[in-house]
Amino acid sequence: MDRDKKSIGIVGARGHTGVELIRLIAAHPALELAFVSSRELDGQLVAEHIHGFHGDLRYTSLDAAAVAAQGVDVVILALPNGKAAPYVEALDAAKPETVILDLSADYRFDPSWYYGLPELTRDRWRGERHISNPGCYATAIQLSIAPLKDVLAAPPVCFGVSGYSGAGTTPSDKNDPDKLRDNLMPYALTGHMHEKEASRHLGIPVEFMPHVAPHFRGLTVTTNLYVSRSFKRDEVLARYRAAYAGEKLVQVLDEAPWVSHIAHQHHAEIGGFALSADGKRVVVVATLDNLLKGAATQAMQNINSAIGCDEMAGIPRP
Repeated sequence: MDRDKKSIGIVGARGHTGVELIRLIAAHPALELAFVSSRELDGQLVAEHIHGFHGDLRYTSLDAAAVAAQGVDVVILALPNGKAAPYVEALDAAKPETVILDLSADYRFDPSWYYGLPELTRDRWRGERHISNPGCYATAIQLSIAPLKDVLAAPPVCFGVSGYSGAGTTPSDKNDPDKLRDNLMPYALTGHMHEKEASRHLGIPVEFMPHVAPHFRGLTVTTNLYVSRSFKRDEVLARYRAAYAGEKLVQVLDEAPWVSHIAHQHHAEIGGFALSADGKRVVVVATLDNLLKGAATQAMQNINSAIGCDEMAGIPRP
């Protein structure tokens, strides 16, 4: 290991987000990948699965105790919901100073964990070593609503469409290309985890209706916002541009963004800004790559802050 770099490991590295994380870490100036844990790929060379990855690192199958025994500086948990706790407990017992970033929803409602949506929460970070990465839809929803949150007259209503990579690698109707072909599949139309998450962290009720589409990656959220007074379009646009001025990974556009333009991009785009005739209803459209700004890129923003790097270290600029 390079002593000038922080060591990092990934648990649950087989999934789509794990692939993106490995690529980002491999190109990072201050991180060195120490292990990638996957039961399904145990013993196989990482380079055989990740295009552009070089070296003889192999996937290993590590339980919680074995992960803790690695003694690395940073651990990313890329596990299904409900699976993180044993790893957190083992890491905390073995090396409490370890930075743990959890990609699941397990700690997004735990006030002892830092909720890392940098553009909205970086001022709240107090050096926590436990970081909960936001959900992909929840990221787009919150970025869409935050600049108008103080003038809302009703709960925002969000219509979301995601590529099927958001459904993970475990086979289901929501990631079956044959069932999705020429189709739009609605699911969890009330009470979706990201609806609860956005509501919790914005501090207001949010209504969300998700759908899966036949494309692989990228999501779009169209949000209907009723406001308490009449607005002009230029005033709304100015609010969003001011809110995200200087943010390298949020671009405010005049026109509505297209999901086909956001695949493989590390930033979110927000635009459209259509107003009703009376100026009291605003419709905003946000897009992002669910595997990048919705997961891996955002994880790198948070890890960079935790290890003292520039937030954009290792992240390609838009």
